[in-house]
Amino acid sequence: MRTYDFTPLYRATVGFDRITDLMDRVLTSDVAQPTYPPYNIEKTAENAYRISIAVAGFTQEDLTVEVKENTLHVTARRSVNDAQHSYLHRGIATRAFDRRFALADHMRVTGAAHDLGMLHIDLVREMPEALKPRRIEIGKGAEGSVKTIEGLVETVGA
Repeated sequence: MRTYDFTPLYRATVGFDRITDLMDRVLTSDVAQPTYPPYNIEKTAENAYRISIAVAGFTQEDLTVEVKENTLHVTARRSVNDAQHSYLHRGIATRAFDRRFALADHMRVTGAAHDLGMLHIDLVREMPEALKPRRIEIGKGAEGSVKTIEGLVETVGA
């Protein structure tokens, strides 16, 4: 079993704490990954995603969806007491859960819908204008710009 120590990265970098924490969390095999409830993550468009979580037995009021510090938290607390039921077989799990998804920068949750036992959460990546690629027009060289540069050189050299 390999373990990685990211301490040298913390000493030499500023502002990358989230990335190193994410790498540390992914590479740690000691932590058991929760499997309940089952979910799908699908890409619905170039910059749009949908997380679908199976939440059979939960009502809209039992579910909470929150975004905190680039983490999507989906929690469910059952409000109905099952003590009055006598099950011969109980295969549908309706236990409380807290599922967390790490979101990339510039991801925004646009909505959530509860339909037929599924919770659908829509996300979109919104890149700021400053980070979008932009094309720089290449102009034809003009003598005026060369003279300006030469003029500056002459001024500095004088």
